[in-house]
Amino acid sequence: MTTTLITGANKGLGHETARRLIAAGHTVYIGSRDAERGRQAAERLGARMVRLDVTDDASVAAAAKAIEADGGLDVLVNNAGVEARAEGNVVIGAAEVTADIMREVFETNVFGVVRVTHAFLPLLRRSAAPVVVNVSSGLASLTRVTAAGTPTYAYPGVAYPASKTAVNMITVQFAKAFPQMRINAVEPGYTATDLNGNTGIQTVEQGAEIIVRMAQVGPAGPTGGYFDAEGTLPW
Repeated sequence: MTTTLITGANKGLGHETARRLIAAGHTVYIGSRDAERGRQAAERLGARMVRLDVTDDASVAAAAKAIEADGGLDVLVNNAGVEARAEGNVVIGAAEVTADIMREVFETNVFGVVRVTHAFLPLLRRSAAPVVVNVSSGLASLTRVTAAGTPTYAYPGVAYPASKTAVNMITVQFAKAFPQMRINAVEPGYTATDLNGNTGIQTVEQGAEIIVRMAQVGPAGPTGGYFDAEGTLPW
């Protein structure tokens, strides 16, 4: 039996990923900073719930202890994320972004990934087939963001793409450090979720496809890569 933890899984892409992995036979922990919403999601899906706020050391440590006591972990999906938007669902651009805004986004999207991964490393290293999936973004690709005339080039935000580029580097460095694990970054695509005020052009079912696929990668599968549903992405 494969045991999987998904952060930020009480809604959106995390929720759909949990549903699909449960259908595939995984035992799934819904990681949610709101215990009641997490409990409701777990009941809907037939999952387990663990309270987990990726920005809080004590919360993450307690979650790791609880999952260890239940038997351990095989797959970690670092899905929890935030984007910097102002009133009216307007993306905060270069003229308005501040260090405080950057810090808030990085606290969840970057430091949260490191905090959670570090806490669960001892459990993952005991697994026969450990997997980590870091939910990144196409906006993390310097190649894409500098390709004039594309939607990625047109995106005005600073904090979110910078945070996801950092996630890609974290993915590469962790993959090199732990070659026995499969550690990859994925781009779900522009999916309609609360993160972007439901402005995305994909459904969560479409967006979750690559997350689910890489969560099930075997020991001979890729590691240290950056993928969307169509294949490998340029850094």
